[in-house]
Amino acid sequence: MKKYIFALVMALTSGFAFAQEAQNPDALATVMRSNGKIYVVVAVALTVMLGLIAYLFSLDKKITKLEKDLKK
Repeated sequence: MKKYIFALVMALTSGFAFAQEAQNPDALATVMRSNGKIYVVVAVALTVMLGLIAYLFSLDKKITKLEKDLKK
């Protein structure tokens, strides 16, 4: 039953992803550049990526420490 629900949810979300097509693909980028908001988007994206990278490094250190403790 879970497989069917998961398949249905995935089918619906993929349909929503293609639901909106812009007339001009660069129109949104042009508007955001003219308003100066593109820098906010870039800053948020970089912050999220740096946070994920930092989390992965800290997780790697913890796992390495647990592996060393397990070998002892």
